[in-house]
Parts: sequence; C-alpha cells; structure tokens
Amino acid sequence: MKVAIFRALRVGRQLKKHNLHLLFKAQLPWWARTLVILLGPVDPKWRGRPRGEALRACIESLGPVVIKFGQLLSTRPDVMPADVSKELAKLQDQVAPFDPKEFMRLVEQSMPEPLSDIFSEISPEPLASASVAQVHRAKLLDGSDVVIKCLRPNLKPTIDKDIALMYFVAHLAMKYLPEAKRLRPVEVVDEYKLTIERELNLRIEAGNASLFRRNSLPQKLLYIPEVYFDLSSDTVMVSEYIDGIPVNDVDQLRAQNTNFKLLAERGVEIFFTQVFEQNFFHADMHPGNIFVSRKTPENPSYMAVDCAISGSLTQADQYYLARNLLAIFRRNYRQVAELHIASGWVPATTRVGDFESAIRSVCEPIFEKPLGEISFANVLVSLFQTAREFEMQVQPQLVLLQKTLLNIEGLGRQLYPQLDIWATAHPFLERWLKNRFHPKTLWRSLKDEAPELLEKLPELPHLVYSALKNASANECSAPEPKTPKTASLSGITWLGAAAAGVVVGMYLPSSDAALWVAGGLCIGYFLARTLKR
Repeated sequence: MKVAIFRALRVGRQLKKHNLHLLFKAQLPWWARTLVILLGPVDPKWRGRPRGEALRACIESLGPVVIKFGQLLSTRPDVMPADVSKELAKLQDQVAPFDPKEFMRLVEQSMPEPLSDIFSEISPEPLASASVAQVHRAKLLDGSDVVIKCLRPNLKPTIDKDIALMYFVAHLAMKYLPEAKRLRPVEVVDEYKLTIERELNLRIEAGNASLFRRNSLPQKLLYIPEVYFDLSSDTVMVSEYIDGIPVNDVDQLRAQNTNFKLLAERGVEIFFTQVFEQNFFHADMHPGNIFVSRKTPENPSYMAVDCAISGSLTQADQYYLARNLLAIFRRNYRQVAELHIASGWVPATTRVGDFESAIRSVCEPIFEKPLGEISFANVLVSLFQTAREFEMQVQPQLVLLQKTLLNIEGLGRQLYPQLDIWATAHPFLERWLKNRFHPKTLWRSLKDEAPELLEKLPELPHLVYSALKNASANECSAPEPKTPKTASLSGITWLGAAAAGVVVGMYLPSSDAALWVAGGLCIGYFLARTLKR
C-alpha cells in the first residue's frame, strides 16, 4: 500500500511538472485540488507547450510500463484527440536498453544447457530495445543466424503496481469527470492489462508466430521467422534472424528498385486475407515490426516480427463488418445503420432514420474526394465515433482491427501515396461474401460440426419425446390450443426430414451417410419445434 501511494504521488508530481493538471483540475473535488497544490510547481519550460508533447514527455519520465500504456493510447483514436495520438506514437522503440550482462544472465538461466553448448556467438549490443523486452543477435553452433528476445528483469511486480494504480485513477475519473464516461477509462485499462499479460509470456508470442508462419507460407506475400521452441520459454524466445529492409526506409527500398505500387497493394491484401480468410491477424504492424524482403524487389514481399498482439473476429463480426464496409462505399447508409442494429453493436431501440442521417452527415463529405484520396481507416474511425453517440459499446476486437487498419493504410500511403485501398478491398470483400455461402463452404462447415452432431445423436429421441410431451402438456393447459392439423404437420415435417436424411445417406459412403442421417434428424427436430411454436 505504501509503495502504491508513493507511486501515485510520483505520477501526480510528473503530471503537475508537465503542466498537465490543467486538463482536469476544474472537475476535481476540493480535496484533490488541494493535493495538486502540494505536488509542487510547474516546470517553466512546459508552460504553454502543446498538451500532446507534454503528455509524451511525462509518460517517458515514468518508465517502460507507462510507456507501453502510452503506446496503447496512441492506437486509440476513438478515445484520444488526434494531436495527442500523434505525439504518443513517437513512443515506439525509444526505450533505453538494460545491462547486457543482465541480459546474458537471464538468457542462460532459461536455457536447458550452458550458453556455450548452444550458441557460438551472442552480440553484446542490442538489436532492438522495446518497453518490455530486448533483442540481441546470436549464432547457433550449426551456423544458423538467430535473435534472442528476453523480457526486461523484474518487470512483473512493477506492472502489477502500475496496473493497480491505473485502475484506481480510472475509477476516480469515472466518478468525478463527466467526459470519462464516454472515454471508458476502465475498459482501456482492461485492454492494456490483457495486452501486457500476453507480451509478458513469450510462449504466447511463439505460438502466434508459428500460426502466422503456417498461414502465410502458401501465399508467399508475408514471411514470419521460424521459432526455435526447444530454446524458448516464458521469458526468452529464440527465432530465425531475418535480413530485411525496414518498411519506412523508403530510400533503401528505392535504391533496389522496389515496385512500390505492388508492395502497398500487397500490404492491403495481407490484411484482408488475415482478417477474413484466416481470421487471425497481426495487430501490431507499426514500422518497427515490418520489413521488406531484399529478394525480387520487382515482385516484393513482406517480413514481420513481434507477433505477441494478435486479433480475431467471430463469424458474425466478420459477416457484419464485410457487409458494412461494402455498404459504406456504396453510400447505402440505411443498410449501414440496419447492420449496426442487427449485429447488436448499437441498441435495438435505436431509431434507424436518425442513425442513418448521422452516418450520412459524417461520410458524405469524405466521399466528395476522389477514391484514391479517401482514408479507408478514417472512414471506419468516423463511423465508430458516430455509432458511439448512439450508445455503441466498445468492441475490443473491432478497436484492435481499426488500429491495425490505420497502421496498414499509413504504411501503404507512405510507400505509394496514390494507394486506393478500396480498389483492392472491394473485389476481395465481394468474393469473400460470395464464397461464405458457397455450397462447398457450407459442406466443409457441416463436416467440421459432424462429430458434435453425431455425439448428440443418441440424445435426440429423448429430446424429441420430451419436447412432444411438453408441447402436449402446454396444449392442454393453454386457453386456445393449437389445432391437431398443426401438431400433425410438425410431426410429418420431422419424420419427412429424417426419412430424407436416411434415404440420401444410403447412397453415400458410410461416414457421410451417418452425417446425413444426423443432419436429417436435427433438421426435422428443429423444424418441428419451430412449427409447434
């Protein structure tokens, strides 16, 4: 408790020093305003400076854990003003490295054998230093070039204290600052807690990297380094070293005659493939994690590292998001409003006409520009901000996707300013929606569900008997019972569907026959229950 209080006072002192107390002083209760006075004077050099710059400097002064939180806030344009987000984005990869001797000690502690029996060489200079981990180059005894990623020492206790303090401040803000209810500070801290916990377990990152590698190898548009699982642990990860050009090093890319247009378009293609086809997307695609292969610059491909933060969507979210994006760019705002309500993103009581008008007022000015100048990500941000006025709850999976799209579009426009994301996204989304309901897709889905259906098949007779018995009891007690014709019709429907399944099954291989029988019984059962209602 004493440590937490001192930490809170240090945070308060830094806020006061950087003149940031003025942002919320008027909304504070009298006792808190008194405490602000006791925190000491404002540093003269921060008087009159932009708030974003002051906040970034304040966060840097509070150490790597708070820096990581600042990085997260920089990716939340829905809760942070644009000028602040821009400044906080500068927090990427600016953390001072820790002692190389301590790095070696931590790595040796996690290895199954002495370092000399595994590595022929480990560079004493860090290759990269981030807020929670540090990376050094190394070479295995067989000559393979690798990198060793190691978590910073004694990070967990500090993180636990800072997270507890963040929750305390978030709850205070919810209580005393009216604007906080819209910004949802407690949910922002929840998101940060989940993100930092994932990054503190390098086994999670290793597993993510392995799945990304398996997914991306067939397309050959994105290369993910191989992970050495036998040399990796919760705190250390060893993976293949990749020699790529940083994606924001335009001069070096231009020197090797890279096809910028194709490179930018492939970044968009990778994003939509991961989101919709693979349903597992890299959610930390800032320039420090993305490289361009030095091979075949005329037919360029990407390389990616740091797979700790990933995202996925439910099938329902995929479907509604794809239809929303198509409807937006067709300017069908009525459908956008209806889809938001149907998906449950906004309350069912929302008036469609009012919501449609609000969306139109935001999107129409954007679409007055040529398509090549429209920011696809900003359209999505504007849409979510508008929906939030209609009590749209924060959707963490969509916020993560929005952040990733902002990164992808920013990188793409940096590489090729004329990038038209819609030209790549439009045919992709239409093709994906068409394939979603293709008979082959439905058949694959049905086969995936077959084991569960067959497992429940023995229970069906009992369920049918119970349903019919309950229906009969309800008919007897109801003031206006259903006609025998309805009951008879539902029974005939059930028997007919089951018989159809059996007949079709007779002409299929044994495994498929069982599937069709089970499917027929299930369809008949649910049709019968529906008709009885």
